[in-house]
Amino acid sequence: MNKILLFTFLFIQIFTNAQTSERNLSSEKWKFKNAKENNWFTASVPGTVHLDLMNNKIIPDPYKDENEKKVQWIENENWDYQTSFNISSKDLENQNIELIFNGLDTFSEIYLNGKLIQSTDNMFRKWTIPVRQSLKNGENILQVKFRSAVNVGKELAQKVPFTMPESPRSFVRKAQYQFGWDWGPRLVTAGIWKDVKLNFWNTAKLNHVKIEQKNLTKQKADLNIQAEIFATEEGKYSFLINGKSQNISLKSGLNLISIPYQIQNPKLWQPNGWGDPNLYDIKVSLQKDSKMIAEKSEKIGLRKVELIQEKDTKGKSFYFKVNGKPMYAKGTNWIPGDSFSPRMTKEKYQQLIKACKDANMNMIRVWGGGIYEDDEFYKSCDENGILVWQDFMFAGSFYPSDEKFQKNVELEVKDQVERLQNHPSLALWCGNNEIDEAIVNWGYQKQFKYSKEDSLQVWKDYKKIFHEVIPDAVKKYATSDKQIYWESSPSIGWGHKESLAEGDSHYWGVWWGEQPFEIYNEKVPRFASEYGFQGMPTLETTKSMFSGNPDLSLQNATIKAHEKHSRGWEIIENYMKRDYKVPTDFVKYNYVSQLLQARGMQIAIEAHRRAKTYNMGTLYWQLNDCWPVVSWSSIDYSGNWKALHYQVKRSFENQVILVEEKEGILTFYAINDQTRKFDDVFVEIEVINFQGKVLDEITTAPNGKTLEEIVSFDPIEIQNLVSDSRKNEAFLKLTLKDTNGKVIAESNHFFVKPKDLKLTKPALKIRKISATEIEISTDVLAKDVYLMGDTHFSDNFFDLLPKTSKRITLSKPLEKIEVMSLFDTMN
Repeated sequence: MNKILLFTFLFIQIFTNAQTSERNLSSEKWKFKNAKENNWFTASVPGTVHLDLMNNKIIPDPYKDENEKKVQWIENENWDYQTSFNISSKDLENQNIELIFNGLDTFSEIYLNGKLIQSTDNMFRKWTIPVRQSLKNGENILQVKFRSAVNVGKELAQKVPFTMPESPRSFVRKAQYQFGWDWGPRLVTAGIWKDVKLNFWNTAKLNHVKIEQKNLTKQKADLNIQAEIFATEEGKYSFLINGKSQNISLKSGLNLISIPYQIQNPKLWQPNGWGDPNLYDIKVSLQKDSKMIAEKSEKIGLRKVELIQEKDTKGKSFYFKVNGKPMYAKGTNWIPGDSFSPRMTKEKYQQLIKACKDANMNMIRVWGGGIYEDDEFYKSCDENGILVWQDFMFAGSFYPSDEKFQKNVELEVKDQVERLQNHPSLALWCGNNEIDEAIVNWGYQKQFKYSKEDSLQVWKDYKKIFHEVIPDAVKKYATSDKQIYWESSPSIGWGHKESLAEGDSHYWGVWWGEQPFEIYNEKVPRFASEYGFQGMPTLETTKSMFSGNPDLSLQNATIKAHEKHSRGWEIIENYMKRDYKVPTDFVKYNYVSQLLQARGMQIAIEAHRRAKTYNMGTLYWQLNDCWPVVSWSSIDYSGNWKALHYQVKRSFENQVILVEEKEGILTFYAINDQTRKFDDVFVEIEVINFQGKVLDEITTAPNGKTLEEIVSFDPIEIQNLVSDSRKNEAFLKLTLKDTNGKVIAESNHFFVKPKDLKLTKPALKIRKISATEIEISTDVLAKDVYLMGDTHFSDNFFDLLPKTSKRITLSKPLEKIEVMSLFDTMN
């Protein structure tokens, strides 16, 4: 014990002798209580009140059973957090000591030794508080008293003379999804959700560093290193960039400096599929009289991103040009990975973004109803070549614009822009999710009986926040190369024809409009930033909804409770009847619901890609989940790939051969998203029956032999390939090759819906090659082969052609692998 105390004393001494040092208060012993009660319980920081209540066994896990209903009382209570920490006389010798909260959720009062030192009202802001005068030698008591965000929101809502939709969430600067969404539970939490630190500094402080890319050529990259420095002592200082020193003069107070820096023969940061996402370390430090005062390290990528909108005969283009070349955006939408954000680990961020890379994506949209994600998210996007479309955190409601709200939003934007803008993955700032559309199309004014003046005020508030406050703040706080701003996603609602001719589109005619999947072939926008369809999570994740033995039944109350869309089950069933035979067995129903989701998104993605270069982006809704749920995700809460993610990987390949079937005519398209060209390409078309007999073979060359972006091939009448009576027992195998016979892309095309296929039972055989590799083979067509087991399969939900085999790797060994195919659901 004495050795431990001595080590701690020495550590603090060494720590505080530096010009700048930090002490993490998150690791102190925290406790919490309901503000109206006396009993204290242990707390974790970072954390949330729900997690603390769970850890103390006061509430059940709201993700299990129907427990979400049992924890709704929490949002109406006030919660107190407290810790104590020691400060030495040596600590107090520092000229400046700041208490830094990187995230407080949301309305709180902070007390240090009984003195109120700060009130907070924004979950997304960083709070830096000078506390040297409030600290004392010895024990110090730090308290954070949280008020119910729901109750404060209601108080704020009462000050507005008309009813705001989604009240009270739109009045609180807090993660909007906590109030419940059609894929997420209502868990309105509170707490110290990011870390807490004491910062000790002397002489000067390096607030932040912004790295601006001024010019980029093959020979050199011209950068501007911009630093904000607060000095207590004016005089001569040395500013070092990667060890290269430059003398600067600082005045007492705030200083803004800008120093040019060059990188010779730069290696570009390239999006996934184009090359390596090369990164450079930039280490800056501040010295005075040869003593280190402060330092920061940034990892940057050298790239140029432009948003191109040019009028044409059909409307106006909308695409991203990266490093001087048009990029077809392939990707998805991101929601928070947990309803309790502090539970997200670095490993889970890395796993999800790696899954985007593995599925051939190059862009991800951070949806505006969640949070500005953890640094690890953006770091993972940097490293995997995934560009980020970053919404600001406003979604699907009306928002106020009084002066206090405006200032709060500006400071929120400042904090996030300064934190995130150096990331090479950051491509665009977007003001909000679906608010322009909500005002114009969702009928709230009629629902809440707005007067003409009320409606005008809503639009005035909207313009103030999203056309003035936010873009002005982006321009003020971001470097010139990181200022692409888009007011609202989508720019025009999906019910208007203009939404397909310009801007970005959220097309929800499928699902919300209950249109058939085939409508995607007609409703092709310039840039599809949202569209989707629900599917069930994997069986493993479905079982995790239960605290005890799972009752896998569609009638089970727990499973029903984990579908948050009011008509979700009905809509899934209606679509399933159109395309599949509806199983009564739960396991088979789960399987078919995943196939249904994957089929719908395949039709959409292929329609978008066939329309290249009219359409230049397709981001489906959505990648991930915040709890175990039936949703639009392609990866469920447990991290398992649903059928959709496997299909996305295939549909997003850099080179694909696609078919458009219209009025008995087949048109073939080869699409290439890489920067390299393919010369002298051709397509082999084989008509094969389900037993493997080749009925016909055709070879066709494109209209223009070079595959640069997209080429089409001469159309073929279906009746010239297969008779009507045999459409349900044959398919096309398409192989895109170059003149050397090298296969560039492959795909299959079926002539009828899955429910109408005349399948025969496949004799599926699995041969173990090693502990983590298997080979699966079949005698006849095995449609949508589904490998089951608690492991990640390198491929799944795939078609296995007659008399062929396929090798699959496993993330971990399995004793037993079960397998089924679509045939098993049809009898």
